[in-house]
Amino acid sequence: MTSAGTTTPGDTPQGLPRGVRLGVDVGDVRVGVARSDLDGLIATPVETVPRDQAVARVLAEAQDASARVVMVGLPRSLSGQEGAAAGKARAFCAELIAMLSRTGLDTEVRLLDERLTTVSAHRALHDSGRRGRKHRQVVDQVAAVMILQQALDVERATGARAGELVVGDPADDPDDTPAPPAPGTQQEDSA
Repeated sequence: MTSAGTTTPGDTPQGLPRGVRLGVDVGDVRVGVARSDLDGLIATPVETVPRDQAVARVLAEAQDASARVVMVGLPRSLSGQEGAAAGKARAFCAELIAMLSRTGLDTEVRLLDERLTTVSAHRALHDSGRRGRKHRQVVDQVAAVMILQQALDVERATGARAGELVVGDPADDPDDTPAPPAPGTQQEDSA
């Protein structure tokens, strides 16, 4: 960003690198997916996928879009405590990070507090006249859009990434595996 407040090519107004961000609402049965434009201004729905296919589908979307960040909703109670649903969101992140590291894609995974997002999504759909089966099919997408839009708004307001950066288990990182000894060399015995 220049001192006059304009952006240089490749930067968002806050100086964050341009690039698509994904939003994910993890449920027990379905997972909603949303994505942003390159400048991180607006979130749009992508799809709702069955939970058992979700990590692979989010990985494919991240690869297709060269996504910079995947924002996963972290469902906390009103008091801020994490329960079983938050544990499932964290497990989803761990699985996604492991798959991302195997592909070599440089995509951050972040958790964003999503208290009441699904309730708000249900209310918005109800207010728009969507009910029944059609409502259930898109509520997770709407929640994913709300999660991602909240993150985009925080980025614009603060100039920093929103949410909690999730770091993978070093044991899952293929780059941390020690290389085998070169042929003809002897390994030292540590005993």
